[in-house]
Amino acid sequence: MSTQIPDVLIIGGGLAGLSAAAALSPRRSTLVLESESALGYHSSGRSAAMFEAHYGPGPVQVLTQASEAHHRSNGYLSPRGMMLVAGPDQAEDFAADCAALSLTEIPVEQAVQMVPVLNPAAVGFAAYHDTAEDLDADRLLQDFAKVTRSHGGVIRTDAQVTAIRHSAADDLWEVEVTTGTGTGRTTETLHSRHIVNAAGAWADEIAALAGLPPIGLQPKRRSMARLPAPGGHDVTRWPMIMGVGECWYAKPDAGKLLVSPADADPVAPHDAYADDMVLAEGLARYEEMVTTPVTRVEHNWAGLRSFVADGVPVMGPDPDQPSFVWCAGQGGYGVQSSPAAGRLIADLITGEPPEIDAATLAALSPGRVR
Repeated sequence: MSTQIPDVLIIGGGLAGLSAAAALSPRRSTLVLESESALGYHSSGRSAAMFEAHYGPGPVQVLTQASEAHHRSNGYLSPRGMMLVAGPDQAEDFAADCAALSLTEIPVEQAVQMVPVLNPAAVGFAAYHDTAEDLDADRLLQDFAKVTRSHGGVIRTDAQVTAIRHSAADDLWEVEVTTGTGTGRTTETLHSRHIVNAAGAWADEIAALAGLPPIGLQPKRRSMARLPAPGGHDVTRWPMIMGVGECWYAKPDAGKLLVSPADADPVAPHDAYADDMVLAEGLARYEEMVTTPVTRVEHNWAGLRSFVADGVPVMGPDPDQPSFVWCAGQGGYGVQSSPAAGRLIADLITGEPPEIDAATLAALSPGRVR
C-alpha cells in the first residue's frame, strides 16, 4: 500500500485508532499515525481494564455488548467478579449502586470470606456479581495492530501531526507530519481521502488543526497505585472491589493490588501523572474499609479519560466535513467497547450498513454536540 494517498489516515495509535484500522484495513488502504514512540502510550496503556456489559450510558452499553463476542472468541476475558462495599450509614447510596450495576446484596460475612482484609466493623453492606471480567487490553491492542499490518495497513510511531488542510479541488486532505526523534526529525506532507480523529484527549486540538469546531472534549485524570498484596494474602481470586459512589476501587493485578481514588479531575491534555494528595485521599478511603493499612506504594501513575458534556462517545462524520470522522470521548469505556466502535467507524466510511441501531447512531453522532 502506498502511504502517499491512503483512503483513510487515522490520527491516534491507541485502541480507538487501532480498532478502526483493523476493521478498515481489509476494505480500504489505511495509515495510522501515532505521535508517541509506542502504541497505546496514554489512556489505552494505563487502564485497569474490565469488561462490564452494563457499565456506562445506554449507547456505551450497546457498543460494549456488541464487542463481547470479539473479546470472548479471542480469549481476552478471564473471570474476576465485582464487589461493592458501603458503610453502615450509606444504605441509600448502596441501594442505588446495586440497581445501577446489577449487583446482588450478600451478607457482610460472605464478603469477608471472599476478601479477608475487609473490616466487618466498617463494612455495613456488601453486594456482588460474577459477570465482571478482566480484559487483556495490551493483547487486544497488539492484535488490532497485527490485523492492520496483515492487510497492508501501515502504522507509524513518532509521527506528530502539525497541520491539516482540505483541498476542495481534489477532495483530499493534506496532513503535515513531523517524524523521527531528536536531530533526525523531518517534516513531510501526506494525503488521504478520509481522516479518522482518534487522538484521545487531543481530539479537539486535531479538529482545530483541520479548521473544524471542537466537540467540547474534557480530559479527566484517573490515578492508580500498585500495592503489595495486603497482609501477604493471595489476591488472585479476589473480585474487583468498589466503594459506594465509586469513591475508590481496588483490583488484583499480577499478584499485587491496584487501588484508585476513582478521581475525575478536569485537566488539560498532557502526559498524565498521579496527584500525590488525591492518591493519598483515595488510599485513605480504601483503608477505612480494610484491616490491613497501606505501608508501601510500589508504583503509581495516571491516565486521562476524556468526555463530552453528555458522557457519551462521539463517533461519526463531522457535520461540516463528512470526510473527517470522529472517534473520541470514550471516557472510561473505550477498552471494552473498542471492537464494535472500530467496526462502526469502518462501516460509516465504507458505506456498509452498521450493526448498531439508528437510535444509538444518533446518540453517538458528532452533530449532537454542535
